Amino acid sequence: MSHRSQNNVAKVGVRLTTFGLLCLGASPAFAHIGAHDAIGLRAGFAHPFSGLDHLLAMIAVGIWAAQMKGNAKWVLPLTFPLIMVAGAVPGFMGVDLPGFEIGIATSVTVLGVLIACAVRVPTRLAAALVAAFAVVHGYAHGAELPRQAAAGFYGAGFIVATALLHLIGLSASAFGNSRLASNALRLLGGGIAACGVYLMAGAV
Repeated sequence: MSHRSQNNVAKVGVRLTTFGLLCLGASPAFAHIGAHDAIGLRAGFAHPFSGLDHLLAMIAVGIWAAQMKGNAKWVLPLTFPLIMVAGAVPGFMGVDLPGFEIGIATSVTVLGVLIACAVRVPTRLAAALVAAFAVVHGYAHGAELPRQAAAGFYGAGFIVATALLHLIGLSASAFGNSRLASNALRLLGGGIAACGVYLMAGAV
């Protein structure tokens, strides 16, 4: 990788990290909402960052999309948050979904393996798999909605956070197509899969 490319990657990483920290630390100021809504937005945004399972899965979706290339680079990062919202509804309504913790841990493991093996499948199949994982993640978001929070703002918060994590994963494509970059991503995928196995053991 050229020195210029390395600088560009570093700048992207710094900007994304700075944006995330600002969003977490700032007190949102909206003209027509109160503290109740602000708590909802902030709590929703912070939630994906509060658990290793959500964090790794959402970054992994972006990384896998970057590996898949083509339409997958925008289809997968759009599919996950859209289906996640649908999955949040039953969680918010208190519908019981047994084993959703194992489902979330499984999503981390499977996505890590897909990255480690650099698996490429038709975009529709990849989107269907990502959608299935999004349902359980969305359910967890909905079930863990703080009682004092506004559902709409909470949902908006975790959607923005999810998109940011997907972008962080997608930034992996900025490292180029060299064998070194490819091997580094595959090694990262192996680490994600190992974390998923650890999470699965804790969920059983």
